[in-house]
Amino acid sequence: MSVVRRRLGAALTAVLTAALAGTGLAACDSPSGSQGKLRSTPSAELGRFYEQQLRWSACGGRFECAKLEVPLDYAAPQGKTIRISVVRRPATGKRIGSLILNPGGPGGSGITYAMSAALTFSQAVRDRFDIVGFDPRGVDASSPIRCVGDAGLDRFVAMDASPDSRAEAVQLDQASRQFAVACGQRAADLLPHLSTRDIARDMDVLRVALGDDRLYYLGKSWGTFLGATYAELFPRNVGRMVLDGAVDPKLGTDDIGRAQARGFERELANFIDFCVRSDCPLGDDRRAAFRRLDQLLASLDRIPIPTADGRRLNQTLALYGITAPLYDDSTWPALRDALASALAGDGTDLLRLADEYFSRDPDGRYRHNIIQVLYAVNCIDRPVAPASSFPALEPSYRAASPRFGPAVLWGNLPCAYWPVKAVDRPHAISAPGTPPILVVGTRNDPATPYAWAVSLADQLPHGVLLTYEGDGHTAYNMGNQCIDQAVDSYLITGRPPADGTRCE
Repeated sequence: MSVVRRRLGAALTAVLTAALAGTGLAACDSPSGSQGKLRSTPSAELGRFYEQQLRWSACGGRFECAKLEVPLDYAAPQGKTIRISVVRRPATGKRIGSLILNPGGPGGSGITYAMSAALTFSQAVRDRFDIVGFDPRGVDASSPIRCVGDAGLDRFVAMDASPDSRAEAVQLDQASRQFAVACGQRAADLLPHLSTRDIARDMDVLRVALGDDRLYYLGKSWGTFLGATYAELFPRNVGRMVLDGAVDPKLGTDDIGRAQARGFERELANFIDFCVRSDCPLGDDRRAAFRRLDQLLASLDRIPIPTADGRRLNQTLALYGITAPLYDDSTWPALRDALASALAGDGTDLLRLADEYFSRDPDGRYRHNIIQVLYAVNCIDRPVAPASSFPALEPSYRAASPRFGPAVLWGNLPCAYWPVKAVDRPHAISAPGTPPILVVGTRNDPATPYAWAVSLADQLPHGVLLTYEGDGHTAYNMGNQCIDQAVDSYLITGRPPADGTRCE
């Protein structure tokens, strides 16, 4: 598995849509191995879900798999139910509890993430916790939504995401509308019940089914929004919670989109600085490199170039290929080499980076349904402006980022036609009564800007901010020993680092 693929699979906040002082209480948690007590008591109608026993079966190596039954609609728990796929790797030492994971997205597979536990967590954490992953409702192994087939996704992601003519704008509008209609037709029952709040409620049912009094949780990227939402819904059920690469729940769609566009533009400049120091195909200084990159993108907008598999690399796919390595500075050499090939007329390597961004295999199959889930969750988590207002919004997005801004804005267009209205609104998280929650922010995170981590830590009554002074999207288990030790210590002991701790 390539480094880029592992990174994006672990914590993807895609740019194609704009989407989220300790008290020491957690240190008093006792290990729980029996059926958990309910700190926030469910209604009688929900009782049967909380009382269910998971039936585990071996599913490869040290892993066990099970299915969790939850109501499709929590407002009508006596109605239709769905099943959530769960995997765990049992603790190898003195067990504290179950550490539930979410890698981000929305739409990332928690099962895939948990199955890489040996790469994701230290032996000390694996000794003390059952490592548990679940595919949220709508994702992969848990009643997945499929709006279009693989060929349809190929066409959808390759659409011109920065229309500069009326004809291109009409084509993008039609494709966005058709995608939204297809999701409404093929996932009509599930689509209204894919909000982050629904998924957080599933996670509380899972907590009890796992036998834990409190939730032990690590979420990355959108997974931080899921964790914060859980803390707001069930503050008394929170145990130890790590939120890495935070989303700010107070921000609306356009504020999120412009901030992400600025973040990727800033990280692109950091990549350019790296490139010009290392035999850069774009030139030997920042200004010349940006000029050459812009010329390449403009040329691809006019005339896409060939690739090894017969597809052609256009401007939109090239932007995604550039975006993917900006999540992880260890992949910048791969981006430099891909740009060199594209400048020579071969788009294969840059297209391969775009494919990894979308979890597309060389045979044309998409390994995950993350593209559909990104829209399905984001479109109902917060309102999006009507389609007619998008042209007026474009200047502000372009000002935030001349290269990424338009694609971020127009990538939101399907939400303007979404068949289900938004069920939530941006707001500050209120989670009184939680123990310390550790929020990890990376200074140069392009996808979830550092300011969002500062804001989320401030919103949480006992939020503790841990800062990584570096590049890339999310920080835990990404190569910084200081971050890893601080997170591991908090998970195992319940004692967070001092608020404001910085790691370089």
